Amino acid sequence: MNPHAQASASILALVRSVWRNRQLIVQMSKRDVMGRYSGSMMGLTWSILNPLMMLVVYTFVFSVVFKARWGTGEESRTQFALVLFTGLIVHALLAEILVRAPNVIVQNVNYVKKVVFPLEILPVITIMGALFHGFVSVLVLLAANLLLNGVVHWTALFLPIVLLPMVILAAGLAWVLASIGVFVRDVGQVIGLLMTVLLFMSPVFYPISTLPAALRPWMMVNPLTFIIEQARQVVIWGSPPEVAGWLVYMGVAVFVAWVGFFWFQKTRKGFADVL
Repeated sequence: MNPHAQASASILALVRSVWRNRQLIVQMSKRDVMGRYSGSMMGLTWSILNPLMMLVVYTFVFSVVFKARWGTGEESRTQFALVLFTGLIVHALLAEILVRAPNVIVQNVNYVKKVVFPLEILPVITIMGALFHGFVSVLVLLAANLLLNGVVHWTALFLPIVLLPMVILAAGLAWVLASIGVFVRDVGQVIGLLMTVLLFMSPVFYPISTLPAALRPWMMVNPLTFIIEQARQVVIWGSPPEVAGWLVYMGVAVFVAWVGFFWFQKTRKGFADVL
């Protein structure tokens, strides 16, 4: 079988596994989300209060204290906070997936011992939990945009499509990290540090236009940059996403997902021996 056929078979195996176990994924994802708030008096309410408090704090600090503006044109006092919050939502989505991925197998040792359990869905469950929290944060963002600026652009409907390539990319990376995390326990600490660095190396707190021209191409290599810019494009500025860039990103993301899935399936045989 040639390499192309092998790749196609692996991708099909990936899709089939997710589809075949979709009910199990949904059930375990619900349990994962609810488990984070078990024992809490306010329960799932915290999933709304956390992003809401973040938005209030950023609005006060940047629009009242620093009187910051994103661009040179006329903006409302709260525009900077909404633009910043959009970038933080995208970063938080990727960070939650990648930071939790290295420990997802280690924390579910009982499933490793079960021969018939599809271990490859454990990183997918992590992604579902991150998507839930991201969805709640987006609702807060849209409500704030309506309250503060009196508008919710129809182009916000494109946001799930804009985020899709990054989620697929994150899935591939999550499979790799979940595998490596079994054999090298320190990888979780390294990823946490890298995601903090990535927060400040992404256009979250500043526009790309403020960087020297020589550094801008390097900024575009950052997997967060394009998604953050496009998220702001559809939610804040009311413009449709860039199709060409999205297609390129999607192509890379699908390849990374396939490589990550392939790596996970090849290394999972050694999990039981280490754990």
